[in-house]
Amino acid sequence: MKRSNTQKLKDALEEDIINGRLLPGEKLDHDALARQYGVSRTPIREAVQQLVVSGLVNVKPKKGTFVAKMSLDQLIEMFEVMAELEGMCGRLAARRIQTGELEALRSALLRCEDPEVMADPDDYYYENEEFHNCIYTASHNEFLAAEARQLKQRLKPYRRLQLQARNRVANSSEEHRKIFKAIESGRERDAEQYLKEHVLIQGTRFSDFVSQVKKFGNSSQATS
Repeated sequence: MKRSNTQKLKDALEEDIINGRLLPGEKLDHDALARQYGVSRTPIREAVQQLVVSGLVNVKPKKGTFVAKMSLDQLIEMFEVMAELEGMCGRLAARRIQTGELEALRSALLRCEDPEVMADPDDYYYENEEFHNCIYTASHNEFLAAEARQLKQRLKPYRRLQLQARNRVANSSEEHRKIFKAIESGRERDAEQYLKEHVLIQGTRFSDFVSQVKKFGNSSQATS
């Protein structure tokens, strides 16, 4: 999936935020960012607007745009809710999915398993996003799908960050196939459980996630 220049810029800004190059509470200087990335203010403004939607930055009237402050506890709580929403979508999809939707899900699965896609965590993320979108659609519950997409958007940079962990892309792809088979065969409870486990941060994955989220703090201390 080809990303637009605005999307690439948004991804770069996300990386700066989650890796600590832009710190929580820091004001975003649009002119400085435009110079840094060699673009005009327009794509910077468009990218920042998308970051506002995702909750990564906040706009304070008459003061400017600032990197949002979000605690690790808040992130974990949001992932817990995301797991429940995804699980419910999977359960309903296993019951309600139509033939065309199943084929769309199969195609999304195969794109996720493409070796070239799996070699780039960012490329994989966007194909992974389409896989999950297919499940939301197949739930045939518009309210649930809208809630899942909204929260997924807020968690996007952190879900992308998860994919940077060693072997996470390969493991994610294997989990996708289990989820697909459960939905294809109408196994509602399995689909629900597999999706919850796929999203929920637990065990070793939790430790890896905490390490990645906090690593910028260590680098900041090392350079101070």
